[in-house]
Amino acid sequence: MIRSLIVCLAVCLAAGAAAAETDPALAARRAAQQLDHAALALQEADRARDRVAALTQTVRAYEAGLVAMREGLRRAAIRQQALRLEFDARQAEISRLLGVLQTMQRSPETMLLLHPSGALGTARSGMILSEVTPALQARAEALRDDLEEVAVLRALQQSAADTLVEGLAGAQTARTALSKAISDRTDLPRRFIADTDAMRQLLESSDTLEGFASGLASLDDLSDSQPLAAFDTRRGALSLPVQGTLLRRFDEPDAAGIRRPGVLLATRPLALVTTPAPATIRYLGPLLDYGNVMILEPDGRYLLILAGMAEVYGEVGQVLPEGAPVGLMGGKSPNVDAFLSIATEGGGTDRPETLYMELREGKTPVDPAEWFKVNKE
Repeated sequence: MIRSLIVCLAVCLAAGAAAAETDPALAARRAAQQLDHAALALQEADRARDRVAALTQTVRAYEAGLVAMREGLRRAAIRQQALRLEFDARQAEISRLLGVLQTMQRSPETMLLLHPSGALGTARSGMILSEVTPALQARAEALRDDLEEVAVLRALQQSAADTLVEGLAGAQTARTALSKAISDRTDLPRRFIADTDAMRQLLESSDTLEGFASGLASLDDLSDSQPLAAFDTRRGALSLPVQGTLLRRFDEPDAAGIRRPGVLLATRPLALVTTPAPATIRYLGPLLDYGNVMILEPDGRYLLILAGMAEVYGEVGQVLPEGAPVGLMGGKSPNVDAFLSIATEGGGTDRPETLYMELREGKTPVDPAEWFKVNKE
């Protein structure tokens, strides 16, 4: 049922995408529909056979709905501002137009056609009026449409607050339920049991992420060295583990001139991090100054490192399917006022959290951009 709701939502969005691109109000309404579908998915999650998968889809649906709502409100604010500037620039013209329309409304038609020079002048004025009136009417209708659009955009922004209260609360409820479902899960297969002594020694002896990852690759923990899937065939087609945008490329220096053999992704607070491919958990927990780190093995030759999460899920040795949740980013969910401020006024940033991602083949880092569909906007 959860999957059918999400699929139905995707179809509806695809059908209306073209119209929404040109209509900010329609885009915001469709975002509200996304949040409604996410709320329905949350209600259905308790009855799902796999609650973790259902709640993962629900959290993703809420994230997508809130992103769409933010974008819709942003575009609505831009459109409203454009109309306001247009009205200000055309204020004198609009005043003259309104004055002419009011005069025509008060004056009888016979008086409008009467001319002091006699019948010929009256005929000429009638011909001129017959040509001018349609143009005046068209300009008046265009003005009316613009004013109606402003009223719609204002009403939309006012009604968005109620929708956002429910959407933000629903997203947090879904995250909490997901965390509990993961802690209750007992059905995941395991490829090995962690050697705690070896892991402790590796942690104590490693002073860099590279050193830890290289040492981890050397540990012979796996009882089954066969790859989980044809990982090599996914090159260039993997989805990012989190909804985010590329902040720093592979080996690109930061402001301090430090280069890292991975990419940095900007994410929203509390964004859900998932596995881009089936993988075994090789390590999870705090590591050096990277915060919580998750190291996944999608193939015996590769390690995927995800660093910077506030919370991580799972146990070492567990085999995760593609799209399984592995953690949450840090930060706090914005309240409605902050959300509306960022969306409509552009204050601050809506992606203050960062996830570091590194992919290693053997002991050598490789550029994740060659494997993942990286959003560079």
